[in-house]
Amino acid sequence: MKYSVIGTALILLLSACGGSKKTQDSAMITPVGPAFSVDSAYSYCEQQCQFGPRTMNSEAHDQCAQWIVGKFASFGLQVVEQKAALKGYDGTMLHSTNIIASHRPELTDRVMLCAHWDSRPWADNDPDEDNWHTPVMAANDGASGVGVMLEVARLLPDTLRVGVDFICFDAEDWGVPQWSDVPDASDSWALGAQHWAANPHVAGYKPRYGILLDMVGGQGAKFYRELYSTDYASSVVNRVWRAAQVVGFGSYFPQKDGGRITDDHVPVNEVAGIPCIDIIPYYPDCEASSFGPTWHTVNDDMQHLDRNTLQAVGQTLIQVIFSE
Repeated sequence: MKYSVIGTALILLLSACGGSKKTQDSAMITPVGPAFSVDSAYSYCEQQCQFGPRTMNSEAHDQCAQWIVGKFASFGLQVVEQKAALKGYDGTMLHSTNIIASHRPELTDRVMLCAHWDSRPWADNDPDEDNWHTPVMAANDGASGVGVMLEVARLLPDTLRVGVDFICFDAEDWGVPQWSDVPDASDSWALGAQHWAANPHVAGYKPRYGILLDMVGGQGAKFYRELYSTDYASSVVNRVWRAAQVVGFGSYFPQKDGGRITDDHVPVNEVAGIPCIDIIPYYPDCEASSFGPTWHTVNDDMQHLDRNTLQAVGQTLIQVIFSE
C-alpha cells in the first residue's frame, strides 16, 4: 500500500500545523458523545466485502461506490461524487470516484475524516507467489476505514457545532507491485487523494484538520505515531492520542513513533495545505510487513478483522469530534 521508511530524517515542519485554537490543547478529561457501535461498523465492512474485491475498473468497484453513496445519504448527509480518469503506474486509465459526504454542509467550521475505499488488485506481499496476481479482498486495507466512518456519520446529531466531511478516496492502492520491473514510485500511490488535493470539492476548502483512517481493523493492531503526521500536524496527533486515553483505548495508541508512510494524508498536507494525520498500524515485530501479517495478501478478509480494534478507533474518533 505505501512506502515506509523507519528513522529517516524529518522533513521541514509546517508552521501552521495546529489549526484553530480549539484543536490545540482542548481539555478532554471525560468521555463525551454516544457509544460507537462496533457491530454496526463491522457490518458495514462486511457489506463492502460482499461485493468482492473493489479493484479499479471492476463491476464490484462501481457497485460498492453506489452502496457507499447510498449509506451516507441515508444518514442525511449531502453526498458528492468526484469522478476522474487517472493514469496508473502502468498506463492503465483508472475510472476513479472520490466520494465526499458532508454533515451540516452549511457550517464553515469543519473537520475532515478520510479513508480509501478501493482494493489492491494484486496480493503481491502474499507468502505464496501463486497469489501475487490475485486481487485482495481488503477487509482491513480499505473497508475498515470506510466502515468506521459510516458508523461515525450515523451517530452525528444535527446539534453538532462543527461540520464533518467524510472523504472516501479512490485509486489509492494501484501503486507499483513488488513483482513489477517498474521502479517503485511514491506518486503511483494515493492517486485519488492527489487529484482531490489539487481539486477539492469546495473551492478554498480549509477544515480545522483531517484524520485519515487506514487499516483500522487488524488483529493485534497498535497505532504508533506516523512521522509525516507528527511533522505536519503534531497537535492533531496529540489530540487524537489523548482522546484514546480518555475513552480507555490508550493501549491501542502507544506514545511511540512508527514509520514515515506515503499515504493519502501526504497530498492533503502538501498540496491542499490541510493539517492531516494518519491513523495506521505499525507492527514492529512482524516479519511479513510492518503493516501486519495480512497486508497485501489473500488473508486480508473478514476472518482477520478485529471488532476490538474497530471499537478502539471508532470511540476515539467520537471523543475527538464531540469535544469540538
